[in-house]
Amino acid sequence: MIGFQHPIVPVHHQYVVTATVAEVKALEAELPVIRDLEGSYYLRQERDGLLFGPYESQDKMRLQESWITDGVPAGFGKELFESDLDRIMDHVEMAMEMVPVLKNADIINIVSGPITYTPDLLPMIGPHQGARNYWTAIGFGYGIIHSGGVGKFLSDWIMNGEPPYDLIECDPNRYGSWTTVPYVFAKARESYGFNNVVGFPKEERFAGRPTRRVSGVYELLKDKCSMGFHAGWEQPHYFHKPGDDIGYKPSFRRTNWFGPVGRECKLVMEGVGVIDLSPFGKFMVKGHDSHRLLDRLFANTLPKVGQTNISHMLTPRGRVYAEVTVTQIAPGEFLLITGSGSELHDLRWIEREVCEGDYNVSVCNVTDEIGVLGVAGPKSRTVLQKLTDEDLSDEAFRFLHCRSIQLSGAPVRAIRISYTGELGWELYMDMKNMSAVYQALMEAGQDEDIDNFGTYAMSSLRLEKGFRAWGAEMNCDTNPLEAGLEYFIKLNKSAEFIGKQALLEIKAQGLRRRLTFLTLDTDDIDPEGNETVWHNGQVVGNTTSGSYSFSSQQSLAFAYLPLQLSAVGQQLQVELLGRKYPARVTKEPLILTEPSRTRLQKKSRP
Repeated sequence: MIGFQHPIVPVHHQYVVTATVAEVKALEAELPVIRDLEGSYYLRQERDGLLFGPYESQDKMRLQESWITDGVPAGFGKELFESDLDRIMDHVEMAMEMVPVLKNADIINIVSGPITYTPDLLPMIGPHQGARNYWTAIGFGYGIIHSGGVGKFLSDWIMNGEPPYDLIECDPNRYGSWTTVPYVFAKARESYGFNNVVGFPKEERFAGRPTRRVSGVYELLKDKCSMGFHAGWEQPHYFHKPGDDIGYKPSFRRTNWFGPVGRECKLVMEGVGVIDLSPFGKFMVKGHDSHRLLDRLFANTLPKVGQTNISHMLTPRGRVYAEVTVTQIAPGEFLLITGSGSELHDLRWIEREVCEGDYNVSVCNVTDEIGVLGVAGPKSRTVLQKLTDEDLSDEAFRFLHCRSIQLSGAPVRAIRISYTGELGWELYMDMKNMSAVYQALMEAGQDEDIDNFGTYAMSSLRLEKGFRAWGAEMNCDTNPLEAGLEYFIKLNKSAEFIGKQALLEIKAQGLRRRLTFLTLDTDDIDPEGNETVWHNGQVVGNTTSGSYSFSSQQSLAFAYLPLQLSAVGQQLQVELLGRKYPARVTKEPLILTEPSRTRLQKKSRP
């Protein structure tokens, strides 16, 4: 009715119901649900019998493609599809081995009906960008079991103006126009079988890739690296060299990415590296009310013309809705940069405020039009200076400043910032110029041994510098004070930003927990986030993200802990794969950022 095409497709899901099984009828308590990952099925009690549902392999499963291309048949309600026992016999035999009473059970019904699937298996829950007051609760691959929780979650959000807790992984705005029908079909076939598989850290799924969202350097890089998938984009995770063990090899432990990532961290710490950051969400905001709008949205003060800062959008309860890099590129004209997974999530929040506040502004999503290269490392200035007549010295081009420059003949907006914490610039340019600029950088940096690095190295480097990440250290479950973001929150600014009064109350009441920085003694495993933190045999908190620090040769993690356990030196344990590893609260950052090191060097000079 409003022109939306949601990325869901009906799958023919079959399940088998047995007659009464004597052994089941004799039980005094209901059986727990069994999920067999190897057999790819679930099995549960159904009255005095059993119900068994397999997830078929890609070559045997069926999609109802015609419903997407031609529409659902008029009048279709509770009707079912024709069942096909042959398609699921392999799973039936494996279930009989696991649950022997199935061998002699009488089958009374084989049900085949439509269940809708999204590309990543998770439902779409919440308000949708692009239409005011449009909400979704669709794509539930498990039927009605979610209904009570989803109804409560949505009604709380509708009534209170913000989600009661963080469910970003189910945000409908994680999808965009790049989710074409062929992509949705390919992902549904892949994902249906993923209902019953082991999920690994850093997991990648390759069906339907690449989408149309590829950067201007994708063709140059695709054969040199392991690509990751970020909101439809292909982005290098790490790069391989001759002799490296290549290919996607998932594991709960360190695997073939570990060596290359260490090499890339050393590159950025000692030389100069280039990273493709095009998946960043990018918005242009300008107009008569742009200052007033952004002062309302952001808890930080607005940067001056030609300057940049890190700002946060908060919810009415003072939770962190988003982290955004804000640059005022001209009077009243702002460039907003957010994470790849937050693009439409953040845009919806901004557009809602524009509508409700009747602001005279334009908000334009330029994510797909602008390519971004990050250049980082102590030799980055030397390389860039070869390609421009602009003075890039500390005195002329300061940290967190922005300038339009010509780089090898191409117009580029350069911001002096790097999420690695090292000397660096982010270069924003028309996507069609990206390949030429990249090749000019690589040629200019030959004497400095310039090379590529990926997001795994950037994550390791940002963690040892103490940089928080939205979606991990901060989200709609956390407030910025407990997350250690006080520097970016200006409670004394005159503008009444969203969440200000709630934060004042939180500050007056005092915090009960705090984000802490942990070092761990591990072997060949590192924390990833969401691991349990123990103290004296009790669960006391959870990690939010983790990595290996190649600079300090140890595992690191952020974790939320009660205030009484947050002091530097506090001994703890972090559980990884069932084993509790020693950990301690450590002063952050472990490695000083380049601007901090430079300031200290200047102060120490006679």
